[in-house]
Amino acid sequence: MWAFCSLSVSEGARRHYDAHRAKGNTHHQALRSLANRWVGILHGCLKHHVNYCEEVAWRDTEQAAA
Repeated sequence: MWAFCSLSVSEGARRHYDAHRAKGNTHHQALRSLANRWVGILHGCLKHHVNYCEEVAWRDTEQAAA
């Protein structure tokens, strides 16, 4: 649910999802990949004691889109 809801409020999440769909993944596969990415981002925030930052979290998808 978290991954699905993030599609409308996070540009990075939308880019990640759209990239997986463009590769031919189904909606559920792309959503599962996005959820896994969110877990990794949250883990990184907790591990390094930093607040979430959209620009940092999705930096690699920005570069891939350019």
